[in-house]
This record gives sequence, structure tokens and C-alpha cells, in this order.
Amino acid sequence: MTSVRSSASSLAPSIRGAAELVRQEALRRELDGCQLLAGIWCHGFTVAQLRSIRGSLPPTARLVVAKNSDMAAAVAGSRWEALRPCARGMNAWLFVRSDEIPPALKPYRDFQKEWKLQLNDFTGAVYEGRLYGPDDFAQLEAMPTRAQSYQYLLGCLQMPAVNVLAVLRARQEALAAAQADNKPPEEGEAAAPAPAAEK
Repeated sequence: MTSVRSSASSLAPSIRGAAELVRQEALRRELDGCQLLAGIWCHGFTVAQLRSIRGSLPPTARLVVAKNSDMAAAVAGSRWEALRPCARGMNAWLFVRSDEIPPALKPYRDFQKEWKLQLNDFTGAVYEGRLYGPDDFAQLEAMPTRAQSYQYLLGCLQMPAVNVLAVLRARQEALAAAQADNKPPEEGEAAAPAPAAEK
């Protein structure tokens, strides 16, 4: 009987280790194509609350509850490694696969206000390789959306063309006004003779 126990106990760490590796690999797959990774302090959340948050997120965002040790191992050696200090306590991880950052963060802010959970805030985020602390989220939430960026860019490109058109229109109006001032002679009046060209 001892041999069965010893063989079972020797299998347990390898099964546990394999399960850890599977969880870490799943988190690495979540990081592929990710634009922002944010930690959310989720101490005391119920399953219903987590479902509510997940249901309100846009299709480009996903909320995952994972062990901090698995997350720390998954981000090790990657561009997300700056988030390792935030992997403490009870966290849920928000993976955003779009550059539309404010619409991905807004559902959680709305959830916070609805449930009056001001202490359950973001623990940190990494966007474009930079770590944003809890106090820096206002910068992420104030970022322009893609549509706003395109509108600004289009405005910048359109403004010089509008100025050129305004100058051309003003010139055309000035020419029209000058031609109106130089009326052709009426039928009864004799036309002034044209100066003769010298030979």
C-alpha cells in the first residue's frame, strides 16, 4: 500500500504543475493582440456581480479572474511585465483587444457607481508599455476614441483646403465686383476708340 501512496503523491505535484502551466498559457493567449491589461481589485465580488461586469463590457474586452502567481508568470519577460507589482490581493484582469480604451473602462466605472464600490478600484494597468497606477486612470479614460481622433485628423487636413477655397472665392468675388464697376457702354454712347498700335 505504501507504494501506491508514494506513487500517487509523486503524481500530485506534476498534475498541479501541469495545471499551473495550462492556466499560464491560457493567460498568455489572452495577452496576444491585447492593447491594454488592467487589474481590478475584486475583493468581495459575488459571481452575479462579475457576470454583470462581463455582460456590460464591449466585445473587444474580456474580464478574467486568475491567480496572481499565474498572471505574474504569464507576463514575465513580456511587454506587460510592468504590471507584476499590481498582482497582489484579489484581482480580476481586464484584457482589452482594441485601441478604444475609454469605452472598455467605462462599464466598470458605471458598475462601481451603481453598486457604490469606490474601494474596488483599478489596481493598475499597462498600455503601450507604460504602467498606469490607480491615480493615472483619468488619463486613460480621457483618451480620445478612434472616431474622435479621425475627426481631429480630418479637421487638420481639411482646414488648409478650406482656407485656399476661401481665398479663391474672395478673389472671384473681387473680380466680379470689378467687372460690375466697369460696365460696358450703353448703345447710345459712342465707344472710345482703341489706341493705335505703333508700327
